[in-house]
Amino acid sequence: MSRVRRKPEVMSPVGGEAQLRAAVEAGADAVFFGVNAPKGDVRGFHARAKVGFEAEALPDIMRGLHERGVMGFVTFNVLVFDRELRQAERQLMHLAESGVDAIIVQDHGVARLAHEICPDLPIHGSTQMSITSAEGAELAGRFGASRVVLGRELSLRDIERIARSTDMELETFVHGALCVSYSGQCFSSEAWGGRSANRGQCAQACRLPYDLLVDGQERDLGDARYLLSPGDLYALHQVPELVRIGVDCLKIEGRYKDAEFVALTTAAYRKAVDEAWAGLPLSVTPQEEQDLEQVYSRGLGPHFMAGTNHQTVVRGRAPRHRGVQVGTVRGVTERGVLVELTQSVKPGDGLVFDPANWRTPEGREEGGFLYGLWQGGRQVEDVPAGAVAELRFGRGAVDGRRVRDGDLVWRTQDPTLAARVRPLLETADPLHTRAVNAHFTGHVGEVPALTLTDEQGRSVTVVGDAPLSEARNRALDEASLREQLGKLGGTPYHLAALTTDLRGAGFLPVSVLNALRRAASEQLTALRAQAPERRIASRLDEVLKTVAGVKPSPVQTPAHLHVLVRTPEQLDAALEERPDSITLDYLELYGLKPSVERVKAAGIPVRVASPRILKPTEQNLQKFLLSLDAPILVRSGGLLEGLQGVTGSEGSVPELTGDFSLNAANMLTARALLDLGLSRITPTHDLNAQQITELAGLVGPQVLEVIAYQHLPVFHTEHCVFSRFMSEGTDYTNCGHPCESHRVALRDERGVAHPVMADVGCRNTVFEGRPQVAASHLQDWLDAGLRDFRLEFVHETPTQVREVTSLHRRFLNGDLSRTALAERLSALSDQGTTEGSLFVPNDFAMLDALPILS
Repeated sequence: MSRVRRKPEVMSPVGGEAQLRAAVEAGADAVFFGVNAPKGDVRGFHARAKVGFEAEALPDIMRGLHERGVMGFVTFNVLVFDRELRQAERQLMHLAESGVDAIIVQDHGVARLAHEICPDLPIHGSTQMSITSAEGAELAGRFGASRVVLGRELSLRDIERIARSTDMELETFVHGALCVSYSGQCFSSEAWGGRSANRGQCAQACRLPYDLLVDGQERDLGDARYLLSPGDLYALHQVPELVRIGVDCLKIEGRYKDAEFVALTTAAYRKAVDEAWAGLPLSVTPQEEQDLEQVYSRGLGPHFMAGTNHQTVVRGRAPRHRGVQVGTVRGVTERGVLVELTQSVKPGDGLVFDPANWRTPEGREEGGFLYGLWQGGRQVEDVPAGAVAELRFGRGAVDGRRVRDGDLVWRTQDPTLAARVRPLLETADPLHTRAVNAHFTGHVGEVPALTLTDEQGRSVTVVGDAPLSEARNRALDEASLREQLGKLGGTPYHLAALTTDLRGAGFLPVSVLNALRRAASEQLTALRAQAPERRIASRLDEVLKTVAGVKPSPVQTPAHLHVLVRTPEQLDAALEERPDSITLDYLELYGLKPSVERVKAAGIPVRVASPRILKPTEQNLQKFLLSLDAPILVRSGGLLEGLQGVTGSEGSVPELTGDFSLNAANMLTARALLDLGLSRITPTHDLNAQQITELAGLVGPQVLEVIAYQHLPVFHTEHCVFSRFMSEGTDYTNCGHPCESHRVALRDERGVAHPVMADVGCRNTVFEGRPQVAASHLQDWLDAGLRDFRLEFVHETPTQVREVTSLHRRFLNGDLSRTALAERLSALSDQGTTEGSLFVPNDFAMLDALPILS
């Protein structure tokens, strides 16, 4: 599929007014930001809850951006609950009326609602949609998206394959923080903090230290205790390839970062895109690269974009800003610290001593502002790289007892950086200007006219007050016109091309020409600032009528127990218990087909679970799953799109059940996904137990399958813990596959061990160590008409599989109370159990519920 080649946009993050100005002056083509809830609404719908502009200021913000030729994209990138849909509609209408250039959306149902409300408002599928294939992009297109933000885990080759297979606009991250988990697939905050990353409240559990347990024994990690904390993305050197591939937008992450970060990163990628588009080599200097590392960095690298290397993505030494490494400690003196320098340092630098090789990561690090350098007992101004100098700090700033030989030394602050970035932050006149073309018409005896046209083709024409007179001396010519019309200082423009239509030897005073230029510039700016005309209408009530579910039958039907197993040993136990169905979720594909046949032979319905992520090179997995002639538990949006209209090897369409990872958080999304051929769907783990009950009333309980027992999948990562810490391999080709012969868990600061498993794509899932049980909610679910309950096992023994299955069967048969069920389940787990994401907060009832529609 051929793509229309166009120059990629540079998009910058904006968390406040200072960052907004920095992005514009540094040359951003677009900025993205959140908008807080307007007065009267409870919450805004953006994924950085701590930063955002006030809704009332949005029209003025958009006018200011458009005057400067910058697009404003608003993040609406969280899952929206049913009780919030009316607020969401009001806010979507406000965004459309304010002239935003696009909204960035995670929730499929909300994307469709936004398209209904305003068909003229562009919709971009957020990276939280977990899009890693052309099929995933096309699925977003079904819901109104014209652009998708690709997952950060894709390589250049992956991105190119996607670009060749879809005409959707593609956006990719090029700089900033990396989440260890696939965006949209992280439930650690939900599990451990009672908050949700899919709701803009990430608790950053990936930045905490963990112990590695291998087969029950702690593995010495040396200085790498933060084994889930990735470095930061730095893809400046990949920009020429991204331009060649045809990516439409290069995105910088960092809405929590300051104006200096925004200015420096925007300027760097602005220059790189301009050079790559012009066919020139990158001209980035070592100082510019060091500035990017200095302003904010956990360790910069292209990471997944350059291909998988599990040894480099997570260094694990520290989870926070490090800046630039400037040396290594070689000793401690009475008045300072001896450091072998790899970079020059100077008084005023902020330095920190990194003790990760000998001290627990939770301890306070020593550091301070450098007072001076000494060599041979004398203070010196400069020390060459490779030499040792004594670094002295203010009295009491550094405790030498907490600094050791071998500690790394980092410069976290460089006072000269502010001076280098100041021109981008404190300019009075527009620094980055947009090209305009001018056409001057000057016929002697007629009034002159000047037309200015911007890059989007918008134009204005102004005419003089008096006709052009005959010149007595020097007549108007193109050179003199270019000189005067090019004086666009103080405006957001620079003159690109000039064309003229001159007849006769005309004369025009410079003052009149300047007045024409000023008037044309002002009128063009006013034209650019106008909000677009759009069709906007409230549509939620009409949409709700079309997606209302079927009321449950008054006839009581028996409950169904579905068991998911991950090992052949668990399967043996499940077969003994004879549940209503068995789902196979195996790491090893080779053992899947015989197990499918075993379950079929036992007369029990069997289902196979798909991976959550499918990359362009993994589409053969779809064919393999279809070849098993079994229903499929669909966990990937790309796979769901790929299965549209596809039949299995026997010519029939397999039964499809949508899993939690499709992130159905409301009736709009649930119904839309069901309409793509799903027989049932499991709600996202972002819903609490009462929200699941309410969703059953809105879409019909017969189309929901809820999980009554599971280990919540808290992280789902491309980064492989097995390869990184149990081998020297870079990927599955040379790691030796320790995942196939060892059981691994991560132990947190509370002492809870969380199992880690790899899937068929070598992606890791870290599971909550304690089973999440729904015992206290099962009766409410039954009363709501829910009848399909799933039990999922991770590292459970066959005995535990039998016991958990039997206990739930006894409860459903009325032979066990909910209290007894909860107590027996807790006794089976050596780490106890948790209510986890099902917990219903006390203030939940304060939100307005949607009516149950008939």
